[in-house]
Amino acid sequence: MNSFLNLVMLQNLYKLKALGFEYIDPIVINEHNSLEKPNSFRELCANIASCHLCDLSKSRTQSMVGYGNPDADLMIVDYAVSLSDDASNGYYTGRSGETLKNMIENVIGLSVNDVFISHAIKCKPLGSSRPSEAEWNSCKSHLYSQIEMIKPKVIVTLGQEAYAKFSDNENEFEKVRGHVCDFKNYKLIPIYHPNFLLRNPELKKITMSDLLTIKRCL
Repeated sequence: MNSFLNLVMLQNLYKLKALGFEYIDPIVINEHNSLEKPNSFRELCANIASCHLCDLSKSRTQSMVGYGNPDADLMIVDYAVSLSDDASNGYYTGRSGETLKNMIENVIGLSVNDVFISHAIKCKPLGSSRPSEAEWNSCKSHLYSQIEMIKPKVIVTLGQEAYAKFSDNENEFEKVRGHVCDFKNYKLIPIYHPNFLLRNPELKKITMSDLLTIKRCL
């Protein structure tokens, strides 16, 4: 049995435990059914909310499914859930969230309710650790399914780490930042993370130009 099916079986066992089961008969996994994609965006969100495919499910407050319009032209992808995001189950929290909200509403000209924002890693990493490759491998099907269902005109990644989940070369971020890249059938535009801009305010003028590029692509 491959590792993904092991994770699927573990997720099902957690669900049964939550329902009060203490013993079940031996499980025979139907590989075809286990790998089926969700039929609706609501079903996908439910899968994310109840996901137990990696160890982050043991330490999280919740698995964050994303926020905004599931028919959005603009999808924003952050890397991982922050402490303030996890504590409040919110997507525009703290100074970083307020900065991002201002970018969307004051420069791009959209309401935060008109876009869809999500995380590459749906649960807060344990402590200050960086999510492992195994945790990303467990989570990426959720992100890619969201993209396939939303079908945005533009995907914006926040920071180098988020961009790396769409590219094999994390180190090329500075070369492609602000440029329109191809990701499958979508336009992908990497920009600096709001947290990075708060620490490096001299880069806000550059980011303003990147935001106008995003606006022209919508």
